[in-house]
Amino acid sequence: MDLMELFFITLGFAVIVCYGVRLLLFSKMLFPKIWFPLPKYFFTSMGAWAGCISPSPRPTEVVTGASEGIGRAYALALAEQGMNVVIMSRTKAALEDVAKEIVATTGQRVKVIVTDLMEDVFSEIEDQLCGLNIGILVNNVGMLPSVIPSKFLECAELDQTITKVINCNVKSMAKMCKIILPGMENRGKGVIVNISSGIASIPFPLYTLYAASKVFVERFSQGLQAEYRDKGIIIQTVAPFGVSTRMADYQKTNTVTLSPEDFVKSSLQYLRAGDKTHGSVCHIFLGWLLQSIPAKILYAECVLHGLQDYVKKRAQKTSVSVSSASSEQGRNG
Repeated sequence: MDLMELFFITLGFAVIVCYGVRLLLFSKMLFPKIWFPLPKYFFTSMGAWAGCISPSPRPTEVVTGASEGIGRAYALALAEQGMNVVIMSRTKAALEDVAKEIVATTGQRVKVIVTDLMEDVFSEIEDQLCGLNIGILVNNVGMLPSVIPSKFLECAELDQTITKVINCNVKSMAKMCKIILPGMENRGKGVIVNISSGIASIPFPLYTLYAASKVFVERFSQGLQAEYRDKGIIIQTVAPFGVSTRMADYQKTNTVTLSPEDFVKSSLQYLRAGDKTHGSVCHIFLGWLLQSIPAKILYAECVLHGLQDYVKKRAQKTSVSVSSASSEQGRNG
């Protein structure tokens, strides 16, 4: 056997081993309950309270909120695990409705904090959280510059939009970690879940500002996890793709687009799966697929225009459906 033949045999064996390891790691994601089991009292062992932190929508912005969508689903899911819950948003009525629902269905205590995380309110939030043994923090913050994807310079009120996106997606998340993390470090335990986005897996045209801000969420979380892993603290990025929320125009649920409740239930099973997860099997596959598509194809003008047209049509369809439902309610009323 000559040297060249030996080289190719070794190379082929290395490739087989590499893909075998990848396949094994992916197979683990198919069975999170087996590979990443959580003790029965895992959540309550972290502390008495869970904080679901996120601003709610303003008329001109698309923002996730603790009063609806993924934030509401996390609050309910953690309450069902026996935790008291702190929920934050700027919409008092909606928060109170969620609080009543949590109390009625789980019997857990709920603390409502009406605040706007887009403003400099963090010292006030810290005062209101003082004395609470917060074992889990969910930073569910996310603002899209526009429902319809568009190029960076085409964003309306671009200077204001840049400031708002950074304050919402970046600053508020880092500030909340700064408030909550010291208590977790002192107790030697805790969980922080920072919600990113699946589209932050690659540079994503038409969502450039949003995707870049979510990359910060991932890198910040991964850095914190490396710093505080030895302190017994789990810090994880959750990067979903399609979830039927306001941000996604309440798309119909299917195999890819999950309801907030189903997504949160699935994502909590991956808490011990590493510093980043897409939260569900189908979204993990989508993440792999997105990273496998050649950039020349993904960034082609025809593909980008197709994406814009698809989202526009979907938004129009959603608007028509809402208008029809409102008219029907008016006639019935």
